[in-house]
Amino acid sequence: MTWKAALPMYNVSPRLRQGYDALLEALLADAGVTGAVELVDDTGPLLDFWQRPDLLFAQTCGYPWLHALRGHATLVATPAFDVPGCDGSDYSSVLVVRGDGGIRTLDDARGRVAAVNERHSNSGMNALRHAVAPLARDGRFFGRVEWSGSHAASVRLVRDSAADVASIDCVTWAYLREEDPASVEGLVPLGFTAASPGLPFIAGKSVPDAVLRRLRAVLLDPGSRLRQAMAPLRIRGFAHRDERDYARIGHLEEHAASLGYPALR
Repeated sequence: MTWKAALPMYNVSPRLRQGYDALLEALLADAGVTGAVELVDDTGPLLDFWQRPDLLFAQTCGYPWLHALRGHATLVATPAFDVPGCDGSDYSSVLVVRGDGGIRTLDDARGRVAAVNERHSNSGMNALRHAVAPLARDGRFFGRVEWSGSHAASVRLVRDSAADVASIDCVTWAYLREEDPASVEGLVPLGFTAASPGLPFIAGKSVPDAVLRRLRAVLLDPGSRLRQAMAPLRIRGFAHRDERDYARIGHLEEHAASLGYPALR
């Protein structure tokens, strides 16, 4: 069997795509995982990719891991980024609006259009739902929700006045500001959402325990080659986060539902 591996979650530019490939190559080399491993460029639908029987290593979002991937993948380690909105291996989302859009508080976004990347995104959907829930009336807050397909697309919708607010993973926001300043021109952060554990690195359920332990050990105590790959990605280290940590993502969902706001609308 040829194992499949990819780190697709933050590839918002060619430089970052190359950087995450370099990180993956350094990790596999340091863990002694060589031979029949294919680094995948086009993963296809991510939920399908994360559940492949030949998956070796990938990164996912905590919301689909909580709801769909337990039993199909194992938590390995979670990166800690050196960007605003991150605290260790916790992260949050940036609530992004246009500077001239007339929105100064989240309550000002009532009846406006929200741009959201995916229905199963913690940073784009779940964190925004949790932030808006105390302000909703009769289970509704926004005038409309536009499902964009990616954080970068959500940013474009807000910038181009096709939407008014978006909840953007703080790491993606930092990357976009560095890699493509024009894409965020005229946009301002309204604040941060509640924090939760960041996007975990996972191993497929068929990966032998010995390989899983080596991968985790290398991430938790990276050598010079891996650290060299981490630096341009603004990764300062990794932490092992378990299922109890990721249950916090479910608590955000449960809190919104308890306030009568189970769906983002």
